[in-house]
Amino acid sequence: MKQSTIRDIAGGITAIKGVRAAGVYCGIKRAKPVLSPAEGLDLALIVSDRPATVAGVTTNNRTKAAPVLLCERQLKGGRFSALVANSGNANACTGPQGARDAVQMRDRLARLIDRPAGEVFVASTGVIGKRLPLPKVLSGIREGYGCLSVTGGQEAARAIMTTDTSPKEAAVSFELDGKSVVIGGIAKGSGMIAPNLATMLCFVGTDAGISSPLLRRVLRRTVGDTFNTMTVDGCMSTNDTVLLFANGMSDTPSLKAGTPQLALFEEALFQILSRLARMIMKDGEGATKLVRVEVKGSRTTRDAKVAARAVADSALVKTAFFGEDCNWGRIMAAIGASGIRFDPSRVEIALDTIPVVRQGVGLGAAAERQAAVRMRRSEFDLTIHLHEGTAEAVVLTTDLSEAYVRINAGYRS
Repeated sequence: MKQSTIRDIAGGITAIKGVRAAGVYCGIKRAKPVLSPAEGLDLALIVSDRPATVAGVTTNNRTKAAPVLLCERQLKGGRFSALVANSGNANACTGPQGARDAVQMRDRLARLIDRPAGEVFVASTGVIGKRLPLPKVLSGIREGYGCLSVTGGQEAARAIMTTDTSPKEAAVSFELDGKSVVIGGIAKGSGMIAPNLATMLCFVGTDAGISSPLLRRVLRRTVGDTFNTMTVDGCMSTNDTVLLFANGMSDTPSLKAGTPQLALFEEALFQILSRLARMIMKDGEGATKLVRVEVKGSRTTRDAKVAARAVADSALVKTAFFGEDCNWGRIMAAIGASGIRFDPSRVEIALDTIPVVRQGVGLGAAAERQAAVRMRRSEFDLTIHLHEGTAEAVVLTTDLSEAYVRINAGYRS
C-alpha cells in the first residue's frame, strides 16, 4: 500500500463524518458566561449518527467515580452511539445515589436520540464528593440535544474544561484504500495528572471501520506511549477516562490486524493522542515549563520508567525547573530514592545537549550556567544515562510554581 500523508485538519471531534456535538451551560458551574464561554459551559454532548464500535481505558484509582464504573460496564458491550459529559462536578464518592444520577443522565440522552441505553456513555469531572444538581443536568441534556451540530466540537471541548485555560482539540485526515478517513478528538486536563491509563478526560472518534477488540488493542498501545508518559503533579484522578469510537462512515473496508492500513491508522491515532497530551501538559496548573525526562541505559524498561517518574514527580526537581536552577543534585537524589538498582558513579546527566554530570560527579559552575540558559525556554529535555543496560523510557513533566498552590488551595472556594 502506498503510504498516505497524515494531514492536520480543523474541526476536532466533529471533523469526523456523521458526528455532531454541543456544549451548553446547565447550572453546575457558578454562573453562565457573559464574555468568555470557557468560564461557564458545563455540559457536552457527542452523538454518532451511525452506531459505532468503542474501546476505552479508565483510571486505576480504586476510588472510581460513578460514571467511570458505568463506562466500564458498558465498554463490555463494545457499542457506542453517544456521550454526555459534565464539568464542575465529578459525581465521585456520592454513593448509590450518584450511580443512579449517572444512569439517569445516560437514559435521558438515550431516549432523546432513540438509541439503546447501553450505547450511551457518561463522564464527569470537577469537585469530588458533591451530588450533581440532577434536574439542571437533565434539562441541560435536552437543551444540548437541540443544539447538536457538525460544528459544535469546540463548544463540547470548552464544556468539559475545569481549571484548563484553553480547549484542547485535534483532528487529522489520511487515505485508506483511496478514501479519506478522519480521526478527531477533544480532551481536558490540567491538574491531577499522573501516568496510569487515562489521566484526564479524552474523547476520540473516527469514521474508519474497526472491530471493538482490535480497537481496544490499538488504543491501549497508543495510550501507553502518550497519556501514560505524562505527570503534572503525580496525583491520579477518580474520573480519568479515554473513549475511542469508530462509526465506519468513511465506508472503507474494516481494518484488520497486521496490515499496512492498520499501521497507518495507529500512526494517525498516535499523532492525535500525542498532540492532546502535549496540550494537557503545556496547560498544567501554573506550569511555565514542559520538560521531557528521558532515562537511558537502565537494566530494564521498568527501571527506566520508575527512575524517570521519580525525577518527574519530585517537588524539589520541579521547583528547580521553575527557578531555572540546574540543581542536578536533586535529580541524583530522586533517582537514588526510586528504588532501582544502579551505580551512582556511572550516571551522566545532560540538560538539552549540555552535559552537567559525568561519572556521577558535577562538571562545574560553567556547565551549570550553560544549562540554566537552556532552562529559560518553555520546553527543554533532561537526559539521564545510567550505563547499566540498554532499556530506556520517557516521561513528560512540568515545573511547579506558586500558581499551582494558589489554584489548588482555592479549588472549592
